Formats: sequence, structure tokens, C-alpha cells
Amino acid sequence: MHIHVHENESVPHSHGHVHSHESTKAVINRLSRAIGHLESIKRMVESGRDCSEVLIQLSAVKAAINNTGKVILHDHIQHCLIDAVESGDTQAIEELNKAIDRFIK
Repeated sequence: MHIHVHENESVPHSHGHVHSHESTKAVINRLSRAIGHLESIKRMVESGRDCSEVLIQLSAVKAAINNTGKVILHDHIQHCLIDAVESGDTQAIEELNKAIDRFIK
């Protein structure tokens, strides 16, 4: 059983170690900003703003989401993956490879 510990709550996963993520607050803050930005883009579309302006703002949100993914990936490698390798948990490596493939698509 793999447990992610986030702000005093645990979320079980399928492999065998327990750890906390250092970047949880930073990731939550980044996601909150991206959500706010996306909501403002929605208002832009509703008010009939120029398509090129909307596309530029969507590009900024995509970049913010990708950068957030990089923070999560870095944190995962630094903590989860190192723990998994040390404990011989090959399933964690397989899961990371699948997640990277989906993230990069």
C-alpha cells in the first residue's frame, strides 16, 4: 500500500511506502491560480473578446498547467521514486512511466 500524505489526509495507492510531498502547497497554489485564470478566459469568451486574445490566454494556462506538472514530477522523483527504488517497488516505476506518457501526449 502506497500512501500520499497531503495536508493531514492520506490517499492510498497501490504500492508499499509512505511519504509526504514537499510541494503540495505550491502545487495547490499554482492550480488555484490556473483555475482563476481559466475562469477569466471563460468570461472573455462569454463577453465576445477577440479569439486571438483568448488563444493567447489559453496558451498561458497550458504553460501554467505544464509547469505544475513538472513540479509534481520533480517532487515524485525526489521522494516517491527514490523510496520505491530503495524498497524494490518496481510497480511504482511502471506507474510513473505510464503517467509520464500520458502527461507528455
